[in-house]
Amino acid sequence: MEYRYLGKSGLQVSALSLGAWVTYGGQVGEDIAFQCMEAAYKAGVNFFDNAEAYADGEAETVMGKVIKRAGWKRSDLVISTKIFWGGKGPNDTGLSRKHVIEGTIASLERLQLDYADLLFCHRADIHTPIEETVRAMNYLIDQGKVFYWGTSEWSADKIMEAWAVARRENLIPPLMEQPEYNMFDRRRVEREYAHLYDEIGLGTTIWSPLDSGILTGKYNQGIPKDSRLDLEGFDWLREGYESQEGKEKIQKVGKLMPIAEELGCTMAQLALAWCLANPQVSTVITGASKPEQVEENMASLEIVPKLTAEIMERIEEILDNKPEPETDFR
Repeated sequence: MEYRYLGKSGLQVSALSLGAWVTYGGQVGEDIAFQCMEAAYKAGVNFFDNAEAYADGEAETVMGKVIKRAGWKRSDLVISTKIFWGGKGPNDTGLSRKHVIEGTIASLERLQLDYADLLFCHRADIHTPIEETVRAMNYLIDQGKVFYWGTSEWSADKIMEAWAVARRENLIPPLMEQPEYNMFDRRRVEREYAHLYDEIGLGTTIWSPLDSGILTGKYNQGIPKDSRLDLEGFDWLREGYESQEGKEKIQKVGKLMPIAEELGCTMAQLALAWCLANPQVSTVITGASKPEQVEENMASLEIVPKLTAEIMERIEEILDNKPEPETDFR
């Protein structure tokens, strides 16, 4: 396993990590979750991602039970959760001081942990002043409930606003962002955040590296039974798959598959390795509903050295979606 510093901090996270989105407490129960997390831990994964919204909190409960059952040393783990959607009450959502603090305490109780290493604002809250959220995050860090805080799917402008407020008030600024990033979704990580990596030392914990499974190649011949797109409640994913954009993605995956075969890997491993090749990616959050998927994903680290300039150029020709750099008017 490779370990990377999370932004300009001293914290090291495994280059590949494991997330609980849509699986723990939903598709899989504690036993399968245990097998997946154990396989990841044995491969060197130290970062496990979660959120209060995943399976309405059940994902945190399952992860907490797995950690307890495994008996792992707490200091060997980097555990994150995300706050925004905590329930149906008027103060159970958003980033008010009340919900940030109460939601985090509730998450820690479900996780059976005294603290979370990373806490993310799951989305931006247009109804709450950023200073209120920054102060709430700083309070949680001062209380030892959280070590670092960051954002998820925030605009670069909002991140900079939070960072500026923290610096002005001598508070702890956001360290990391959790954006979607994969071969088909590149603009935010490669263009919008480009200046933040050096200016404020932003780290990234990217999610959906396989674009909800599209980049595995398993949907090139239709929707397999029991796949995510076949499950009840994922109509929104199926709509994207069946759209014109979805069909174009499938075609591109078909053109990428010979490159994966040439490199001696699966399409999923190629897609993960491509994300890992970006030096601004601190960790790639993978998902799995069975331990075999974890093992396949972990092997993608071996593919990164094979991504030569010539291979990357061939991939770019197929993708044809590299974000334009900022205009230089000189």
